Amino acid sequence: MGYLSAVTLLWAFSFSLIGVYLAGQVDSWFSVLMRVALASLVFLPFLKFKGVDKGLIGKLMLVGGCQLGLMYCFYYQSFLLLSVPEVLLFTVFTPIYVTLIYDLLKRRFSPWYLVTAVIAVIGAGFIKFAGINENFVVGFFVVQGANICFAIGQVGYKYLMERYEVELPQHAIFGYFYLGALCVATVAFALMGNIDKMPTTHTQWGVLIYLGLVASGLGYFAWNKGATMVNAGALAVMNNALVPAGLVVNIVIWNRDVDLVQLAVGGAIILLSLWVNQTWVKRKVEQSYHSAS
Repeated sequence: MGYLSAVTLLWAFSFSLIGVYLAGQVDSWFSVLMRVALASLVFLPFLKFKGVDKGLIGKLMLVGGCQLGLMYCFYYQSFLLLSVPEVLLFTVFTPIYVTLIYDLLKRRFSPWYLVTAVIAVIGAGFIKFAGINENFVVGFFVVQGANICFAIGQVGYKYLMERYEVELPQHAIFGYFYLGALCVATVAFALMGNIDKMPTTHTQWGVLIYLGLVASGLGYFAWNKGATMVNAGALAVMNNALVPAGLVVNIVIWNRDVDLVQLAVGGAIILLSLWVNQTWVKRKVEQSYHSAS
């Protein structure tokens, strides 16, 4: 849980940085390409070519192309349609996607994990915002596209690490994840990018560099590594922990108008779901799988 908690704090700033300094000012497709390219540079020096299963390389690139490449394509477009709080709120469905996809890959269904996910979704659902704009419906589905890609990627990575016997440390092969994302981002920018909306200020460049090297470069490695160390229920919960964390940052630094009572209640329920998962759901799932085997 340590990796996931640390990245949650790290990513809490990303939502507001994108919404305040990049959305509508810098071409979103260039932002995606820049972020992925910088993240790739972080792990290229560690990348190993010998002794790595070619099938694993291809699958890691597919996972990266989905979780980072396609997800960012949806994610950055959502900030053109929604406010930062709305984007955060609409990510609450990710835990359900995580749980269902993981069970699908394992060819089994674990209803106990859904208890954890549903509690987490209820908690995030307490965080409501008024003033929904006219792009609400389109924005909602765009965010769901990002959520599904993010869920497929992190669950896919967890599944690959469980299935393949990789003797090399994870940082020695994680560069393939970013190369897959870079392929997607390059094609997206080539087809839809607008070179007339490049960054024009030091702040915009600074935000892009931070998001690329730190939030993506270090963040996704730590997140996916953490995903391999917890059960699917805990992974689902930590996805929703991003919501209150991102909102707190948005409120404290950028002074967004938010109902603090609802935020506190929603955050408390999300923490409750984590406690339920660790103390009750995990035990129930282990018992059910043991009985089935």
